[in-house]
Amino acid sequence: MAHMTGRVLACYFSLLIGGVLLYGIFILIFHPETIRVINSSISFRNLCLTNHPASPHEETPKHMPPSPKKFYWRLKNHPLFSTQRLQYEQPRLLKPVRTDVLTVTPWMAPIVWEGTFDRAIIDNAYKPLNLTIATTVFAVGKYTRFLRDFLSTAEQHYMVGLKVHYYIFTDQPSQVPEVALPPGREVTVIQVPKFNRWQEISLRRMEIIQTAIEERIHREADYIYCLDVDMKFHNRWGPEVLDTLVAAIHPWFYYLDREHFTYERRPSSKAYIPVGQGDFYYMGAVFGGRVEDVHKLTKTCREHLEEDKKLDLEAVWQEESHLNWYLLHNKPSKLLSPEYLWDDLKGQRPVEIKVIRFSAIIKNKGEVRENV
Repeated sequence: MAHMTGRVLACYFSLLIGGVLLYGIFILIFHPETIRVINSSISFRNLCLTNHPASPHEETPKHMPPSPKKFYWRLKNHPLFSTQRLQYEQPRLLKPVRTDVLTVTPWMAPIVWEGTFDRAIIDNAYKPLNLTIATTVFAVGKYTRFLRDFLSTAEQHYMVGLKVHYYIFTDQPSQVPEVALPPGREVTVIQVPKFNRWQEISLRRMEIIQTAIEERIHREADYIYCLDVDMKFHNRWGPEVLDTLVAAIHPWFYYLDREHFTYERRPSSKAYIPVGQGDFYYMGAVFGGRVEDVHKLTKTCREHLEEDKKLDLEAVWQEESHLNWYLLHNKPSKLLSPEYLWDDLKGQRPVEIKVIRFSAIIKNKGEVRENV
C-alpha cells in the first residue's frame, strides 16, 4: 500500500512540475512585454541630468589632453542580399515600375518609393540577420501627448518582425504610456531637462543623440533612426529604409527648385549653403542609418551648432539647417521619398504619392510649443 502511495505521489509531482514548465513556456512565447521605464544615468554635456558627482576615475588630468574615445560599432558592413529559394517577379530593364518620379540620385543613391522594392526580397534579406534598430524620440513638455499614438501605430507598421529599441527622451517620465510590446521590442525612457524655448529642444537634440550613442546605443543597436514624436504611422515602414546614411525628403519642398529651399543663407553660420547649391531639402523629422554614421552626423552638427552659438547665431531652422549642410557635403546613401515623411496639412494626396506611410499630425503648434 505504501509503495502504491509513493508511486501516486511521484506521478502527481511529475505532472505538477510539467504543468508549471508548460505554463512558463506559454507565457514566454505569448505574453507581451510592456514598456520598462528606466531612470538613466547618461551624463549629457552641459546638461544636469543626475545628482551624482562625477567619478574621480573619469577625470582627465589637467596636464594631459583628453584622448579621443574609441567605440565598438556592432555593424561593420551593410548586409548582402540573399534570394535563395525565394520566388519573385522578374525585374524588367525596359519596363520600370516608376517612370513618374526620380528613383536614383546623381550619386547613385536609391530613392525609395512604392514600387521600387519587393517586400519579400527585403524581408528575406534583413529579418534573419537579428538586427536591432534603435529609434530615438523626443517628447518634452506638451509633446508627451503624442507618445501613445506614435508607439501604438509604430507597433503596427514600423520595422515589423525586427528588433526595435525605442529611446524616449522626456522631461516627464511618468507621462510615458504603457504600450504592450512583443518580445524583441523594448522602451528605455531617458530624462532630460525642460528647456526654456522649444527651439532649444531642437538645438540640443543632436548633442543628446550623440551622447546617447556614445554612452549606450553603440553597444545595443546596429542601426539608428531619429524620428519626431508628433507623427503617426499608417503603412509599412520597414527594412527597405536601412542603409549607411539615410535622409527623408521634405514633403513641402520636393517639387520646388533649390532656390526656394529654406537653407541657412548667412555666410557667418556653419549651416550656410549658398544660393545655387543644394540637392534636396531634407526634413529633420527623420534621419538615420548605421549607428557609426549617425554618430558622425550628430557630432558634426553639434560642433557646428556650438560654433554658431559662440557668434550668437541661431540657424534659421535650428538643427534642420545644420542637417541639410551635413547631407549636402556628406551625401546620403539612401533617400526616403515623401511617402515616408508626409504632412497631414497638405490635404489630398497627390498622384505621385501612392501610399502615405508616416505623417505629421495636424495640431495647434502655438499651443503645444511652450515658451515660443
